Amino acid sequence: MMKTETREAATKRLARIEGQVRGVARMIEKDTYCIDVVRQVQAVKAALSGLEALLLDDHLASCVEHALTSGNLDERRAKVEELVAVLGGRKK
Repeated sequence: MMKTETREAATKRLARIEGQVRGVARMIEKDTYCIDVVRQVQAVKAALSGLEALLLDDHLASCVEHALTSGNLDERRAKVEELVAVLGGRKK
C-alpha cells in the first residue's frame, strides 16, 4: 500500500505534469518553434521520470521490504521478478 505522503506528492506531481502536457499541446497548436516544443517534451519526460522514481522508492520501502522480511519465499521471488521486469523493461 502506498504511503500517504507518497500519494500526496505523486498527485501534486501529476497535476504539474498535466499542466506541462497541456502547455505542449498549446505550443503545437500555435505552431511554436520545433526545438522549443522538443525542450518542453524533454521537461515532461524528466518530470515523469521523477514521478517514477518516487513511486519505485515507495514500493521498495514498503511492498518489497515487507516481502523480503517475510518468511514467504514465493512472495520474495514475485517481488524481485516484478522489479526486474519493470527496471529491465520486460513485460510480466
